[in-house]
Amino acid sequence: MTGALDGQRVLVLGGSGGIGLETARSARAEGAQVVLTGRNEQRLAQAAAEVGAQSTATFDVNDPAALADFFGGLADPVDQVMVTAGRPRYAALVDMTPEEVRDAVSEHLAVALEVARHVPTHVRPGGSVILMSGTGGRSARAGSLVAAVTVSTPALAAGLALELAPVRVNVIAPGFVDTPLSASLLGDDLDRRRDELRRTLPIRRVVGPRDVAALAVHLMINTALTGATYDIDGGQQLLA
Repeated sequence: MTGALDGQRVLVLGGSGGIGLETARSARAEGAQVVLTGRNEQRLAQAAAEVGAQSTATFDVNDPAALADFFGGLADPVDQVMVTAGRPRYAALVDMTPEEVRDAVSEHLAVALEVARHVPTHVRPGGSVILMSGTGGRSARAGSLVAAVTVSTPALAAGLALELAPVRVNVIAPGFVDTPLSASLLGDDLDRRRDELRRTLPIRRVVGPRDVAALAVHLMINTALTGATYDIDGGQQLLA
């Protein structure tokens, strides 16, 4: 029995844990060969062993030169690219240094643009690029910086979908996802947040990495989808 991604190569930038690792696992289940990158060599090696990755590379995707070296070193093109590196910055703008502000923008928009520059040469026609955004940042209460990055990502993807065609470009916008990153951001409030979501979300459970991974693989498989943003928050936006 063959999978829907049989014979394809899936690159996950930021694939050593959380949503990226789960997407790699789901892609492997559909027959893909996966290439994982990350900043932590030990975590990356463990993730690669878990999913049987074809290859790995340890570097910081926020470094344009390192990213260019990585793509330039690929022996063969890839079919699908998922960009999961980076983390949201919810601090107030006045509490951030100029360097932190630049880093917050770089970790999302600048990385997406840098990846896009390598797509024509290193992603096969008909393949796709998946960017990550979020639903929480759509509220002005999230903070001006994270809100600006959140609302600009769908516009960026729509433009890239035209510029990079026939490679497809889409955005996944999760709400709360129960990952190690969420745990690090919430700390002692994690269990309270989980309980609140189980009680209030229409789906009556917390969204996990497998839910997002299933959507990511669907976007890879369905070649009619491009230039769009897909929310996955368990109905969180429906709540007052």
